[in-house]
Amino acid sequence: MRLPRIAITMGDPAGVGPELCLRLLADTRVVNFCTPIVFGDENILKRCGEKLGIPLPDRIIKFRSHETFEALEPGILDLDHRSEKPLVPGTINEETGAASFLYIEHAIKAALAGHIDAVATGPINKEAWQAAGIAFPGHTELFADRANTDRFCMMMTAPAFSCSLVTTHVGYNEVAQMLTTDLVLEVIQLTHEALTRICGRKPKLTTLGLNPHAGEGGLFGNREEETIIQPAVDAAIDQGIDISSPIPPDTAFLPWRREETDGYICMYHDQGLIPFKALNFDTGVNITLGLPLIRTSVDHGTALDIAWQGKADVASLIAAVDLAAKLAGQ
Repeated sequence: MRLPRIAITMGDPAGVGPELCLRLLADTRVVNFCTPIVFGDENILKRCGEKLGIPLPDRIIKFRSHETFEALEPGILDLDHRSEKPLVPGTINEETGAASFLYIEHAIKAALAGHIDAVATGPINKEAWQAAGIAFPGHTELFADRANTDRFCMMMTAPAFSCSLVTTHVGYNEVAQMLTTDLVLEVIQLTHEALTRICGRKPKLTTLGLNPHAGEGGLFGNREEETIIQPAVDAAIDQGIDISSPIPPDTAFLPWRREETDGYICMYHDQGLIPFKALNFDTGVNITLGLPLIRTSVDHGTALDIAWQGKADVASLIAAVDLAAKLAGQ
């Protein structure tokens, strides 16, 4: 049986992405569950590998077109991004942002064309994207745009528990204005569908309130819990989804609560990601739900302070590739 073909985007060249890709390709365990193809730059990976003493794989594919590309063996797809500025590890600019964007664009095209079975993305730097004039705030929004879908959400998942986000890369002052019952229900449905696949059973979901103490009967906020979130929960229950009413966020991640929760429905970015990363940093995976393709990612950033220093932990990338392969094999 053919192993799933996984495109791994190199991430920002100035960050830990090149080191992580080299370490993943050098890990003999990975080829037991997938065929990994790094979408990146041979010269950058060679330079990083020489500094860290990590050899390149034998197979280097010189990219010509998506029509001729075949992911048959583990290796590197050399996209040969030409930069006018010298690459300085740990220092981002518009060129590194454009390069990381290019790798993702090619991986999405390859996935939609059926040349690979899933995409696992390395870390990007949003400041570098902005400097390069890239309008998307992150991976999630780019994948949704290229896949032409408006029904999607971001979920962080680990063996211990998962967190889905109703709103993502927006300021706190925008969150309450963006919440709607339809949006909350959509995230609940997508999370239920994804965790049913991942867990192999009906998952138990816990909903977080927006406000301190889940609003405490209207004392805090504008009754978002009663007027927006609870109606979405009620509709989900009517559809057979096992989910709680909104609970206070400050006690949602206590050990006993985590033991009985497969996935949390979080109203904004840090409400879910602070506890998730504090408890699952080495094993966490970012997955975009609702796409016609499989996309997973590391749960950390570019770590510019340790870039190309031999200090990067490849565990999250391996976990992302492993999950992508499992989902692709279902």
